[in-house]
Amino acid sequence: MKLTSLISGIVLASTLTTAAISTSASIATADTMKKPDPMGNMTKPDTMKKPDPMGKPDMMKKDAMGLTAAKKIAKLTEIKGKKGSGDLMRSYFAGDLEPIGMQPGGTGMVVNFYNKAGNITVSYCSTFDVVVAVKTGKIAKFAAAEVK
Repeated sequence: MKLTSLISGIVLASTLTTAAISTSASIATADTMKKPDPMGNMTKPDTMKKPDPMGKPDMMKKDAMGLTAAKKIAKLTEIKGKKGSGDLMRSYFAGDLEPIGMQPGGTGMVVNFYNKAGNITVSYCSTFDVVVAVKTGKIAKFAAAEVK
C-alpha cells in the first residue's frame, strides 16, 4: 500500500511539473513570435524602433537616471578637470561611449569619446581620470586650448 501511494505521488508531482514547464514555455514563445509588419515582413514586435511620441530633440530626452543630455553636459562642464569627473562620465554613459579620436592634451594624450544617444563628445585624460572638455556634437579633435 505504501509503495502504491509513493508511486502515485511521484507521478502526480511529475505531471504538475511538466504542465507548469509547458505553460511557461508557451508563454515565452508567444512573446517572441514573429509578426508581420504593414509591409508583410516578419519582425519581432520588440525589436522595431518606436518613434518618440513627444517628438523631443535628443537634448531634451531623459535617460534611465532622469537626466537630459543638456543636464549631463552642464554637470560635466561644472566639474571638468576635477577629481571624480571621470567616474561621473562613466556613470552617465555606461557602455555607450565610442572612441573617435586622440590628441595631445592633459598630461600627454586625451581620448575623445562620442555618445550617439545624447550627441555629446567628451574628452578624457586617463592619467588623472578626469574629463577635460565636453561639447555637443561629434568632435574628433578639440581646440588645443580646450584640452590643456
